Amino acid sequence: MKQILGGLPLAIILLVAALLPGCAGHNPQSTEDLLSAAGFNVVIATTPKQLNHLAHLPPYKMMKIQRNGKDRYVYADPARKLIFVGGLFSYDRFRDMRLAKNVTEQDLQDAKFNAEIASGWDVWGPF
Repeated sequence: MKQILGGLPLAIILLVAALLPGCAGHNPQSTEDLLSAAGFNVVIATTPKQLNHLAHLPPYKMMKIQRNGKDRYVYADPARKLIFVGGLFSYDRFRDMRLAKNVTEQDLQDAKFNAEIASGWDVWGPF
């Protein structure tokens, strides 16, 4: 039984190492990937007025605005000269997807932490 448990920390470390490359693919654009997947529309700034307005929006922050009597959610990316626009349904989907992504990342961090804690305890023998 001790041999099986002795290899457990190594197995956890290998599992975490196998999962980490998938997380490395999440770059700063992951928020925008989630926005697109949630159904937000991309609107590219093409006119001088749009570019000027985009320059005054808070970058990379979600804003709730009212336009034509409807609540809209807008996320500005001034570096790419575009905005993401969605309604309540898209915003709710975005929040749910972001929460699921964060929970998954937290689970991975917990597994790594537990693997680090678990290693080395075999020096104490059975207890």
